[in-house]
Amino acid sequence: MNILAINVALRPYSPVKIFPVGLGYVLTSIKQAGFDFDLIDIDLHRYTESELKRLILKKKYDVVCMGCIVTGYSIIKSLTSLIRECHPNAKIIVGNTVASSIHETLLSETETDIAILGEADITIVELIDALINNKPLEEVGNIAFVKNGKIIKTHSIQLIKDISSLPFIDFSIFEVEEYIKNCKTFVKDSSTITADNVRGLPVNTARGCIADCSFCYHIFKGKKYRYRSPESIVMEIKALIDKYSLNYIFFWDELTFFSKKQAYELAKKILDEKLKFYWHASCRADLFKEEEDLKILQTLKEAGCVGLGFALESSDQEILKAMNKHITVEDFSRQTKLVKQAGLEVWTSIVLGYPQETSETIKKTYDCCIENDVYPSTGYLLPQPGSVMYAYALENGFICNEEEYLLKMGDRQDLRLNMTKMGNEEFESCVIENIKRCNMALNIQLDQENLIKTQNHRVSHKN
Repeated sequence: MNILAINVALRPYSPVKIFPVGLGYVLTSIKQAGFDFDLIDIDLHRYTESELKRLILKKKYDVVCMGCIVTGYSIIKSLTSLIRECHPNAKIIVGNTVASSIHETLLSETETDIAILGEADITIVELIDALINNKPLEEVGNIAFVKNGKIIKTHSIQLIKDISSLPFIDFSIFEVEEYIKNCKTFVKDSSTITADNVRGLPVNTARGCIADCSFCYHIFKGKKYRYRSPESIVMEIKALIDKYSLNYIFFWDELTFFSKKQAYELAKKILDEKLKFYWHASCRADLFKEEEDLKILQTLKEAGCVGLGFALESSDQEILKAMNKHITVEDFSRQTKLVKQAGLEVWTSIVLGYPQETSETIKKTYDCCIENDVYPSTGYLLPQPGSVMYAYALENGFICNEEEYLLKMGDRQDLRLNMTKMGNEEFESCVIENIKRCNMALNIQLDQENLIKTQNHRVSHKN
């Protein structure tokens, strides 16, 4: 049986090419189970449709696997259609949130045959085995498929309790050197390291998030937050440094640190192993609030940490409550002060467009960024299927046709849905005016085109 895996391009016009960590885990599982497969990396090579079609037709494929977040629904619809045209009898498998959050739409409106619901490490192996050996799909957990015109959703399987037991990603499956080179686009020049000297790869340290933000949906939504042991994380990092001569590690997690203890223990393990590399991570905006937390942050700095990302989202407390953030603006400001005092950079993001949003709340949010000397990654509210705000948009008539909305989702930096009382033009003008003000106040020197769509969406002010 010939198997094809595809890494889709969510942002085909962006110079940034992000290593697909989720797909990396899935393909590592397939490889370790002894199944051979081919890989077409669209995101890395940005193939034209004709080039892609030629590659898909190079062999008769029986199974084709792919996946992405739900904002890429239109890409999946187009791609599954092309695959069906090239291989009419192939089984098309789709995973990630585009499958988990909208499996009924995916199975009824695209050429997808099987949707993987949730964690795919175990499911993908069982599914391929079932397809090869003609076993009933009903015996495979965590999937949905169509049978006799009806959508069948199989039994749920338990989450992997100890994610430290998972095999490390086999980066050799991909053109790893190209991803290592591209990682420099995620780092800006600083006194610590220049972007041109960066050799980096991502390491996943945790799955899930302890928060339940009303605008968000991720593959582990509503599931227990799980994190790897410091020993497991450092063992993987050491292996990557030895094999690929890396000097930078990107902890690309929904949430890297949920506790001070977790953060300190990882930093301490890095120091104990005498590893020399730079890294950045994410945490909540209320993790480091006390003066005594400065010592932990200084330990992170000593262990190679360059900066921390934590979300402000809004500086209006009513909107923060609607977001279910369980933080305050004061939390954000105190943590920003301490993180910078430790010599670390701060990255943050904001979400604009809740029904309570006004020109005054937008101004207040950017005022907070200016006061804290942090240039934010700005995004418009883009309700994710499966989230509270998606249900609100449906109930209140902001989304009348679900597939039409899914087809136009795309990046959060583009206004796709306006639930404020402002008109689109007034809303966007207000946002741009305030971004310009922030850009000037912090001397970021971004041009008009890149005010919202900064190259890596993580620009911060150089101190």
